[in-house]
Amino acid sequence: MTNARPTTSHRRRHVARKPLAAGLGAVGVLAGAWYATATPTTTTTAAAPQLATVTNTTVNLAAKFPYLSAGYNNTREWTRTATAVAPNGTLRVAWPASDGVHVTPLTAAGRRSGTDTVVKGAKEVGGLVAHNDGFALLTRVSDTNKWKETAAALIRYKNGTQAFRTKLTGTASHDTAPLLDGQLTWNGTKYGTYFVVHGAGGFADGHFGDKLSYVSAKGAKLTGGWSWGCSHNEGIALHAETTGAFTSLCFDDWRSGLFVSTGIGAPDNAPAVQREQCWAGYCGGTFAGRTGDLVKSSTGRYATAFASRGAASAAKNPDDASGRGWTVKPKTSTHQVAVAFLKNRNTPAGKPVYLTSAAGTENVDVHIAPYGKDRLLVSWESVRNAKCSSGTCTGTFTGTHLRLIDWNGALKTPDKVVQARISGDVATLKDGSLTWAYAPVTPSYASALTGASPTTTTLKVARLKP
Repeated sequence: MTNARPTTSHRRRHVARKPLAAGLGAVGVLAGAWYATATPTTTTTAAAPQLATVTNTTVNLAAKFPYLSAGYNNTREWTRTATAVAPNGTLRVAWPASDGVHVTPLTAAGRRSGTDTVVKGAKEVGGLVAHNDGFALLTRVSDTNKWKETAAALIRYKNGTQAFRTKLTGTASHDTAPLLDGQLTWNGTKYGTYFVVHGAGGFADGHFGDKLSYVSAKGAKLTGGWSWGCSHNEGIALHAETTGAFTSLCFDDWRSGLFVSTGIGAPDNAPAVQREQCWAGYCGGTFAGRTGDLVKSSTGRYATAFASRGAASAAKNPDDASGRGWTVKPKTSTHQVAVAFLKNRNTPAGKPVYLTSAAGTENVDVHIAPYGKDRLLVSWESVRNAKCSSGTCTGTFTGTHLRLIDWNGALKTPDKVVQARISGDVATLKDGSLTWAYAPVTPSYASALTGASPTTTTLKVARLKP
């Protein structure tokens, strides 16, 4: 694969998020804090017809979890938690603290089954795979480079002991990873790691792009993937495949939209799922921490959900001499909930289906997961009376919504507003139930996040049974 060379015509400035680690040691509560502490007991949330009840168990934490992160324009975002299911049905939950990333072992019922494994020096939860004997974590670790930034790393633990720690960026590849916004998947033979990179020398020096790397079960780097892809990547999705390249999506700000990026480095000709104005902070958010995921049906189709402002118009940017840049005029000032489908791993299927339309309501934290044999669960948080600037909005939080749709996007249940937040990866149990971990707090989107994150010493583990 030929790497596309960034040119000076790529003028869009990448405004990186504040490093997650900056707020990890904080114990103070912000003035006008983003939360109201929930009662730490097992609770049940009423459900809509045909939609089962969301049940919750409480897990006490061994350290303080700073559950907020400052996104673009200091937008309040959930700090990502990752929930994964091992083949034997047990669970692992990864969450960051001041002493590293904690991985908490849980029973299939969502109760603590042992002490945390603390991955020292780890800075971010970029993805988690659960194994019967431990886990694999995509994260960031310290590194020596011209930018003094962290490196991406895949770390595997077996029976409580580190089996390998494979750095995925470095001096030889001229890249760093100051943030990941990543995805980690496993097909039973190899891992797929997909994450944001910062050029540190070479053709991409100073630019931001993405990298897809494959790693063996023993920690060896494998062939395939790419060293430089979507640029700048504003959102990543990855789905493991039994054979061939893993299916992937990216929000690309240069070409302005959501694209199928599988097998394509710097996707000049990547199939467009949806054109969006994707300057830094303007897209709906990163997969899977803040928006969407990539779900595969039994027939080989795919679905993804994301926060979208749509496109009133889209055309190539005449001021971009490379011919690659696009200019998109958004259709709405606020983000609406969209679901897009792919016929196969490379081919979008028609236009996205929009599930919301209220002009004055911002929708964030969009997620999608399989629900039973032929339905999809879509969730999001709504923010009413939204006031938007530079692609981000403030307003009044009005609830976490759940809705069931089919594989054509048709409504199967009306929205149900629930107390269970979704703040990261959702895992599917053997019986088809969905489970995820979240901070038991109620958000406020009334203002930007300034100062350190508040913390919690409990997590809720939610379960939704089809």
